[in-house]
Amino acid sequence: MSGLRLMAVHAHPDDESSKGAATTARYAAEGHDVLVVTLTGGERGDILNPAMDVPGIRDRMPEVRREEMATAARHLGVQHRWLGFVDSGLPEGDPKPPLPEGCFAVVPLDEPTRKLVEAIREFRPHVMTTYDENGGYPHPDHIRCHEVSMAAYDAAADPNYHPELGEPWEVQKVYFSHGFIRKRIELFRDEYERRGEPFPMEEWLSRWRTEQGDLMARVTTQITCGDYFPNRDDALRAHATQIDPNGSFFAVPLDIQQKVWPTEEFELAKTRVTTKIPESDLFAGIEDGQVR
Repeated sequence: MSGLRLMAVHAHPDDESSKGAATTARYAAEGHDVLVVTLTGGERGDILNPAMDVPGIRDRMPEVRREEMATAARHLGVQHRWLGFVDSGLPEGDPKPPLPEGCFAVVPLDEPTRKLVEAIREFRPHVMTTYDENGGYPHPDHIRCHEVSMAAYDAAADPNYHPELGEPWEVQKVYFSHGFIRKRIELFRDEYERRGEPFPMEEWLSRWRTEQGDLMARVTTQITCGDYFPNRDDALRAHATQIDPNGSFFAVPLDIQQKVWPTEEFELAKTRVTTKIPESDLFAGIEDGQVR
């Protein structure tokens, strides 16, 4: 099947490279149209890579993050669109300070919904991916990304919703991307034990909170995409202000990842087509006749 379209909706630049990135790279390489929509500019992101905490970077973060995003998109082979909202930052402290005025997480929901509906009606995706109700993790922009995505899924199909934004379009399926799978890390640890080598993520695993639960219980769809893990990693490294090349993302070598867990995980949240669970394809159930 060809001519299918996938839209991946993300909160910040770099999210597209850490959540479902190898899946988007695979579908793009197979000839499908893949569009990453980034809701904010990531302007309030901290510099998490010590090598990039140098003069001339922090004072031009908006521009730097746009450059990083363009490079990451090239590594993944995807199209990209900015939605234009301002990063809310991650409030810290007890009590947490109020969110900045005018940031993405506090603007009225209909503003980003309208913009995403316009993007949906223009690109006409058959499938859309986004975050679950917890945002993947409780960043205010991630939670708002979920809210906007789900509102736009309904609104884009409604002919009475802002007809000036384009012809109505029904997204056939919406998925939540799930990346923090404890079982995956445990299997990596088991592989290191078989090799008689120390596990480089042992401390990270020991800090895993039991209340995070087992997201595998929510997974409906696993996409085999290990061949595209190098694309994912190159895209991650492109976000040089955000990703430390010596950090946990790269602690487990690619050959172990590709052998032990060569998939990315998703949860089918909304569907207008009939499919069979478990799935191995985000486009499962979408017939040729539905391709427009």
